Amino acid sequence: MYVYQSIARSLADHGLDTMFGLMGDANLFIVDDFVRAGGGTFVPVAFEGSAVLMALAHGRVAGKVGIATVTHGPALTNCVTALTEAARAHVPMVLLAGDTAVSNPHNLQNIDQRETVKITGAGFEQMRAPETASYDVAHAIYRAQVEKRPVVLNMPADFMWQEVEHTRHVFPAFTARSYVPEGSDLDEAIGMIASAKRPIILAGIGAKDAVAQIKALADRLEAPLATTLKAKGMFNDHPNNIDIFGTLSTPAAYDAIGKADCIVAFGTSLHHFTTDKGALMKGKRVIQVNDTVTEVAKNYHPDAALVADAGLTVDNIVWWLNEAEIPGSGFAAELDIDALTAHPKGEPDKAAPGFVNFEYALDRLEEALPKDRFLTTDGGRFMTEVWCRVSCPNAESFIATANFGSIGLGLQVAIGAGYAVPNRPVVLFTGDGGFMMGGINEFNTTVRMKQDLIVIVANDSAYGAEHIQFLDRKMDPGLSTFDWPSFAQVGTALGGQGVLVQTNEDLDRAIEAIETRNKPLLIELRLDPNDVPRMRM
Repeated sequence: MYVYQSIARSLADHGLDTMFGLMGDANLFIVDDFVRAGGGTFVPVAFEGSAVLMALAHGRVAGKVGIATVTHGPALTNCVTALTEAARAHVPMVLLAGDTAVSNPHNLQNIDQRETVKITGAGFEQMRAPETASYDVAHAIYRAQVEKRPVVLNMPADFMWQEVEHTRHVFPAFTARSYVPEGSDLDEAIGMIASAKRPIILAGIGAKDAVAQIKALADRLEAPLATTLKAKGMFNDHPNNIDIFGTLSTPAAYDAIGKADCIVAFGTSLHHFTTDKGALMKGKRVIQVNDTVTEVAKNYHPDAALVADAGLTVDNIVWWLNEAEIPGSGFAAELDIDALTAHPKGEPDKAAPGFVNFEYALDRLEEALPKDRFLTTDGGRFMTEVWCRVSCPNAESFIATANFGSIGLGLQVAIGAGYAVPNRPVVLFTGDGGFMMGGINEFNTTVRMKQDLIVIVANDSAYGAEHIQFLDRKMDPGLSTFDWPSFAQVGTALGGQGVLVQTNEDLDRAIEAIETRNKPLLIELRLDPNDVPRMRM
């Protein structure tokens, strides 16, 4: 067979049946064979970076290595932001990137693709020769799994029509759980936990496979539970869940965290938003458990650090607590959990004519949106309030594109997640700037692919974070404002259903549209740029 066929066959050898991408000179034949001969699903995007983001979400939610493909030169440079987001999210995925022909160094689109990839934090794998194609695909997939990051496989265009004999290569990525630590580090950690009077258990998305064990530890210690933003929803059904830990906590929860004397953290790198730049860790013993050595003490230096599997470590800690007959702390019983997690209700009449109150709209949407929703959010000024007020069923049903601080990435992630949860509705919250930057060019993709997607655009006709800075300094914010088109009309023009919300009555109609939707739905919330929630991060 030809090299392009061997590449497509290699994906099938790994059980990978969904690919996101944009075709060009160097990858079009791979895509064609993947679909026609292999029976795979190809999702054609409008912008190359979108393919990476969709594969990121699909891989994370489906528990597979996400697959994306683009051609060379400008196609790859268009992926830089997306690759950076994926690298910082620690998501295994492979980008099959074409490269200009080795024999044609003067090709107009020729660049040093290795150096381009290098700045993003993604891995780079060179396809060495036509006869090594299947091996190189398999090795890229292997690296993505063990390195927990995107890997770009660089494929010269002049290899594609070379004849080769396909050899099946599938390299197992060993998934044995990390060891349980022994020795003085473990002894010190257990000692700190045993002596704590007001402990809090904190979990990040890295502990997603140890939810039951962590709940058991919280019950044993009689301690409240909290999560990082990425793990939002992990402890929804636990009575002592105080929700997101850090700058996104309610004021009451923040005060409760301040009273704690010990934080036991699993599967989190303790980012400065989580610790409030260390303020929430002052006066406390901090124990960090993470199975990735580079994430331990990366952002905050704990009092005890264990490079280990969260579930196995919890089991060990509970065993020693029981052996020593350590009593529960009783800290959770001192707290009014409902009060700690309550947000002030939005006021329906607190809005100027032509606008709706954002908090009130979020409260209404929280009740009206499908309960089994998969929740995604873009970045931006409005999203902090969404993270606090709009729930998701569990941590596996939430992705926020907040790893690189970029806007304009949310809709692409929503589409990718939709392919991993095909029988569930996906809900995306985005701002007007983010939708114009990266959403408007892919909304038609979700229409073409007939997905069940609900997009809520928070439109204050401004770049809000910049707008508020101008106002804070008593400067004219005019340069941060924009006369956008009607997003509701754009959504309809692109083949979906658009609903404009400027009044509370309009909001009622939008909620009715949620219930009766039969195509991708776009709800545009018109917001007063001078009256929106302050960012909490």
